[in-house]
Amino acid sequence: MFAVRSLVGLVLSGVLLVAGCSSPPPVPSGMSRVSSVAPPVSSSAAREPVTVVLDPGHNGGNALRPDVINAPVPAGRGKTKPCNTTGTATDRGYAEHAFNWDVAQRVGSLLEAQGVRVIYTRPDDSGVGPCVNERAAVGNRAGAAAVVSIHADGSTAAGARGFHVAYSSPPLNEAQGEPSVELARAVRAGLSSFPVSNYLGSKGLAPRDDLAGLNLSERPAVLVECGNMRNPAEAAVMSSADGRQRYAAGIAAGVVSFLREHGGF
Repeated sequence: MFAVRSLVGLVLSGVLLVAGCSSPPPVPSGMSRVSSVAPPVSSSAAREPVTVVLDPGHNGGNALRPDVINAPVPAGRGKTKPCNTTGTATDRGYAEHAFNWDVAQRVGSLLEAQGVRVIYTRPDDSGVGPCVNERAAVGNRAGAAAVVSIHADGSTAAGARGFHVAYSSPPLNEAQGEPSVELARAVRAGLSSFPVSNYLGSKGLAPRDDLAGLNLSERPAVLVECGNMRNPAEAAVMSSADGRQRYAAGIAAGVVSFLREHGGF
């Protein structure tokens, strides 16, 4: 289980109160009754909010600080990678970092409406970084029930289109095993109204060993490439508010489905 429910017990002076009792027990001689009304008891068990970390890929200020984003950082499996990159863009100039940020905010709003505690790996779309290893650390420190990194691709291959969901493989810890695979499948199902990738992965899933944020995660984690920004049809969907809301709804539905299967709800 990656989410914990807490049950609160209520003990009232060693006396078990049973609903429907018509009258309280008699008071012994020489004693006075303090109160004949029991305090209200919630009909549902109290629950700790489940935490989900959303990682909008890249950042709006990355291009201004190549010294920062090109610096090598740990990437897992004994390798290093640049701290971050600038991301891609549509042919008309709509930047991936802006798409990622907008979709993440929409996903977060949908999850919060379900009672989920949402943490983002960056606070805005105008900063630099954080580095990929720090993004993974955010989810680890939060003890997240799920971590979802949101991206869009920039393939120039002819006809390349469709989304895919990446997960760490071969797994480096228990969370990267079946929990991450199940999260990937749930998010894929949530995005089923979109075409799956015809150039990466298989049937919308992509096991990867080269993505630092996944390699370094100790929580169930996936990276979603929502589509190819260089494909004109997909670029048009990504550039529209309605399209971004559709992506967000699909991702959120997948996350909620995963949480319900794993005791988060």
